[in-house]
Order: sequence, then C-alpha cells, then structure tokens
Amino acid sequence: MREAVSRTRRGRPGHDRAAVLAAAIELFNRQGYDGTSIGDIAESLNLTKSAIYHHVATKDQLLSEALDLALDELEATVAEATAAGGSAYDRLRGVVRRSVEVLVEHQSAVTLLLRVHGNSETERTALRRRRAIDTQLAALVRQATEEGALRRDLDPDLVSRLIFGMVNSLVEWYRASGPVPTDEVAAAVAAIAFEGLDAAPD
Repeated sequence: MREAVSRTRRGRPGHDRAAVLAAAIELFNRQGYDGTSIGDIAESLNLTKSAIYHHVATKDQLLSEALDLALDELEATVAEATAAGGSAYDRLRGVVRRSVEVLVEHQSAVTLLLRVHGNSETERTALRRRRAIDTQLAALVRQATEEGALRRDLDPDLVSRLIFGMVNSLVEWYRASGPVPTDEVAAAVAAIAFEGLDAAPD
C-alpha cells in the first residue's frame, strides 16, 4: 500500500498544499465559498477527496489560509510604515505603492478577502483584521494632514477610504499579464491620489 501511495504522489507533480490552496481560491472566487465543495477542489486538480484531506482537514481551513495570504502581507506593509521614521506623507505614499504590489502578487487571495461578508468566524476574523488595517491607514492619513502635506478640508477617514478603494478596485480589471507593468500602475495610483489630475503649470 505504501508503495502504491508513493507512486501516485510521484505521478502527480505540483499537487502540493500550495496547489490545493490556489485551486481552492480560484473556485471560491468563481463559485463562492458556499458553492464550492472539497470534491470540486479535488476534481479541478484531478485528485480524489482523500488526497485533498491529506493536505487540509476542512474547507474552512483553506478559506482561513487564503485570507491569511492576503492579510499577512498587508498587515506587514502597514506595520512597517507605521513604525518607520520620516514624514507620514512619505510613509503613506509608500504604503499606497506597496499595497498595489501586494494586491498584484496575491490578486486572487485579495479578491477573495474583498468579497467576504462575515458569514463565519473565519470571515469575521478576517474582517476584524481588515478593519484594523483601515484604522492604521486612516491614522497615517491624519498624521500627513497634521504635517500640512495633505489638504485639511477633507476628512482623513474619507480620504483613506477613497485612496485604498482605488487600490482595491484593481482586482476587478487589472491583470499582471497585460500591457501595463505593476510598477507603472503603482506609480499612477500614487500620482492620482496625491497630485490629482490637474495638468502641471507651464
């Protein structure tokens, strides 16, 4: 029996935990979490359900790991900016650019994060973490405003939501395989957010 299992695993390269997670994220986004079964994930990889359970115990565990994939790097990006020295404006601008990069690197996982509604404890935990990120970002906007780097007639919470709403909208249309490279998109988002669209004076 051990020999047969060993042969099966050698015959299916790439079907490791990361492949299972990637397949789950793709199906969660396409069919919805509730509309996706472990059997669906197994079928998409041409595996048996028992082979999936070799990697994870439950479907909820896959959802948790998928949301962690998006949240961990976003949290690290914001924490680094919060703890760094220098002006809040420069740190905020850096967070905007890095957030675009994280979104592109983990676009499917971020897409899933933006679609959760708190229907389970796993989703509610993810939403709490996302709200904590939003709070830190708004604080950074507020600091930049107090420095005099941003206009004072706009509410910092509103500014933060608008800026990062623009970043999050990339999941709907941007593809890294397209004609516009990620660094150019990141620069454009930062430019629009901080300089607007007014033409430079002659």
